[in-house]
Amino acid sequence: MAGRTVVVTDSTACLAPERAAAAGITVVPLQVVIGTESYTEGTPEARAALMDALRKHQLATTSRPSPEQFAAHYRELAEAGATGIVSVHISGELSATHESAVLAASTSPIPVEVVDSRSVGMGLGYAALAAADAAAQGESAAACAAAAAKRATMTSAFFYVDTLEYLRRGGRIGSARAFVGSALAVKPLLHLVEGRVEPLEKVRTAARAIARLEQVALERAGQDAVDVAVHHLGSVPRAELLAERLREQLPGLSRVAAPASERGGELTVSEVGAVLGAHAGPGLLAVIVSPRLP
Repeated sequence: MAGRTVVVTDSTACLAPERAAAAGITVVPLQVVIGTESYTEGTPEARAALMDALRKHQLATTSRPSPEQFAAHYRELAEAGATGIVSVHISGELSATHESAVLAASTSPIPVEVVDSRSVGMGLGYAALAAADAAAQGESAAACAAAAAKRATMTSAFFYVDTLEYLRRGGRIGSARAFVGSALAVKPLLHLVEGRVEPLEKVRTAARAIARLEQVALERAGQDAVDVAVHHLGSVPRAELLAERLREQLPGLSRVAAPASERGGELTVSEVGAVLGAHAGPGLLAVIVSPRLP
């Protein structure tokens, strides 16, 4: 770490702890709040509490890291020898986490470049990894931040939810609010546009919605070298089936445990953390498509 730029992100990036550690990325957790209890995202307790709350139809809210938390991490990294920090975070349209990082950056003993990924999940994760790759090559903080921003801009996020109720409760619904009140049989497909949740299509059944999710992901991937992440909440079989269908149709795409080919990229399947889960609700299925940087 000494003498180089390091990367910070937040727990909504859905980065496996071992992967973040291998890339030298510091992950700052958000909180999920259920009743009077607050749980740290990324812990088994947070997931268990969220799933229990969802089953009982209890309200779950979320809380950003404070500026003081970010400032403490920035100081610790500076004391360890870092000369610059790139802090890459969940869309500012969806969370005030980016704002906390900006406030903390103003008090940091070393320069901090704060990047709004305008994304979530591995859309954010791939941006943080792009910054970490640039840092490993000795690039400046500004160049690492530019790599993160470019990767984020190239990335698309599509997702299906069983109901818009959870997004509505949390105020994260954007113009997809127009879908609220539709017939119960209508299943919404959504995507991120400039960091906001926007409607993509209305489909009549869950099966058709998931088939359409696969189709739009394939259309977005095209023939480029892409990394693909399939996210879910409590839907492992459905996520694995979708991932396998995508792998079959995207030449060179390989599971994250295997080396990515030169032509293709990596495929990862993961459950979202408690914070994203609280806003999306049970049944979430998402696909992140992220072309690799040249």
